[in-house]
Amino acid sequence: MNGTVDFLPLIPWPVVALLTALGLAMIARAAFKGSGGAVLRTLALGIVALALLNPRIVSEVREPKSDIAVIVVDRTSSQGVGARRADTDKALAALDRAIKRFEGLETRIVTVEDDEGAASGSAARDAAEGGTRLFQALTRAIGEVPAQRFAGAVIVSDGQVHDVPAKPPEIGGPVHVLLTGKPGERDRRLVVDRAPGFGIVGKEVTVDYRVEDKDAAADPDSGRKTATVRFRHDGIEVGRAVVPVGVPQKYTMTLEHAGPTLIEIEVDAAEGELSPVNNRALVKVNGVRDRLRVLLVSGQPHAGERTWRNLLKSDPAVDLVHFTILRPPEKDDFTPLVELALIAFPVQELFEVKLKEFDLIVFDRYVVRDVLPPSYHRNIDNYVRQGGALMIAVGPEFAGIRSLFHTPLGAVMPGTPAGSVFEQGFRPAVTAVGRRHPVTADLPGAAPNKPDALPDWGRWHRVIEGRADRGHVLMNGPGDRPLLILDRVGKGRVAQLMSDHIWLWARGYEGGGPHAELMRRLAHWLMKEPELEEESLTAEVKGGRLTVERRSLDPRPAEVTVTSPSGKTFKVPLRAADAKPPAPGTPAGVAPAPLAGLARAAVPVEETGLYRVEEGNLRTMAAAGALNPLELSDLRATPELLKPLAQATGGGVYWLADGVPDVRHTKPGRDASGRGWIGLRKNDAFVVSGVSQVPLLPGLLVLLLAVGGLMGAWWREGR
Repeated sequence: MNGTVDFLPLIPWPVVALLTALGLAMIARAAFKGSGGAVLRTLALGIVALALLNPRIVSEVREPKSDIAVIVVDRTSSQGVGARRADTDKALAALDRAIKRFEGLETRIVTVEDDEGAASGSAARDAAEGGTRLFQALTRAIGEVPAQRFAGAVIVSDGQVHDVPAKPPEIGGPVHVLLTGKPGERDRRLVVDRAPGFGIVGKEVTVDYRVEDKDAAADPDSGRKTATVRFRHDGIEVGRAVVPVGVPQKYTMTLEHAGPTLIEIEVDAAEGELSPVNNRALVKVNGVRDRLRVLLVSGQPHAGERTWRNLLKSDPAVDLVHFTILRPPEKDDFTPLVELALIAFPVQELFEVKLKEFDLIVFDRYVVRDVLPPSYHRNIDNYVRQGGALMIAVGPEFAGIRSLFHTPLGAVMPGTPAGSVFEQGFRPAVTAVGRRHPVTADLPGAAPNKPDALPDWGRWHRVIEGRADRGHVLMNGPGDRPLLILDRVGKGRVAQLMSDHIWLWARGYEGGGPHAELMRRLAHWLMKEPELEEESLTAEVKGGRLTVERRSLDPRPAEVTVTSPSGKTFKVPLRAADAKPPAPGTPAGVAPAPLAGLARAAVPVEETGLYRVEEGNLRTMAAAGALNPLELSDLRATPELLKPLAQATGGGVYWLADGVPDVRHTKPGRDASGRGWIGLRKNDAFVVSGVSQVPLLPGLLVLLLAVGGLMGAWWREGR
């Protein structure tokens, strides 16, 4: 309760003043003429004037309000180094105990984490690629506290804050900094200065990098230090190098396939280093093909000869060289080839000099003659084993003595001819392995969810009898005869189609079939496109979750091992991935069928940095936040960034390694920090919950005093 005297004039102040002045003038004139009672008249006039001012005693009912201290806690990835998280928890517990000793002092805790945009309660989350956005969270929290109740702020952090303004702003109270970590820490990191985002397959790309060794204590030998650097492509180590520390370096590699290639550069940890979490950098280079060069060799004229040519020529990104033998076998009259062509075909240049420049070689119903000597067949064999792509579509001649299988190319063919041809209408069917292989999985009309049902495709009428000695049979004909066989030979790949009737699909016979999609997938698989790999492991961080996908021909459930940026490992079981959402009109309750060959799992991401995922011989990586986040650029604890803010507000900077400072509730104008203690301002804030007013001069009392004064004046004047 607090009382004060207040005036509520019955008439405006100027009128009261004017009337009072006139009354005093009249009293003075009467006194000048010798009239008595001037004092009593003045007293009566004063009482009337005071009554017109209506004085009252105003009493306020005040409700005290507690002061609020804001505690900002840094929970970003750099705080996961060493015992910083444990030190942070101990400091918070000590602050809580110390603040609870004071009556009228409460806290609001703001937590700064790595994830962007999500806020829960008083938590503020910020983007890891932007570093620790602690000051943004601090100003937001202070803005929510009434200025008259703000007692101060305490920041618990390693000092690596990336949004401190150049000039300390007006905070309105002391800001104290409690530093985790220790003075004089050491940190080595790998920095990527420049890296291409795209590159041409088969061409070189260069990454500029350097190794930094940030030692707080000056090291006279730092200029002579070297470090071992490892290079990995898509998780596979490809080389090492010993480089001087602090000197810019270049790493050059050749892109081997289209799509993303993950280049990882890692440096060995230094002695006494805080953590190796920032000793690696990840660069993602998307490989694109400049032009796809295809060599098509047609062995003899037949009904579907132009199917391959039309399919390849329909893509403007394909440079096609078509080598066609126009003379059928029955017209072989031993006329020299040089006499059959107006212009000599560059056989030697194609099959010897420039053979390795082709991305794909296609043999369509090739018949062995004297056109290509055995040495050229051996060149193609070597081309495949060194990483080339070969597609073979065979016809009836494959079962005879002029079969391409009887050349040196037979060593790279997965299918062996049986010497006979089956000619009868049939619908090509996808095998159990084919339903899991990305080349033939989910082909239009294949009915992947009904393994026993025949595809809704047109019929073929010929298949070359044979057996599959190697590779995988993705499609078969009647009696489980192999129809499409895929195999890996050395570093290269081979696809063998045991029929020449795919042209029936291209002509729309009996509704046709997915010839274009099948050929596109075959070509992409042969050229090692990542999305067509039958054994693959991919990972992606999106929406705060790490999604892992595993494609395999093995139907057994898989389990992957995930290694977090801090080095923690854990197992994640994979489940069969669901197909696309059902089409409109699908009855309710019908669950989507699983995608054959694909398993998936998703786990929440709790750290910023590079996640490693392994399963058997397969490895992949995914980055949470930026590929090389600012948050992990320097792990050393430092007071330099937050010290100007603390000094400008009267706060202090303390190392938690020296102990948690004591807390005091200080009055405004007093020191807010000292040796071993921090001060939080005592504001004595309150709110008025009620008001009472009591008149100082009741009406009856005013009347009695005024009349009494006038009667006394009249009596005195009468004497």
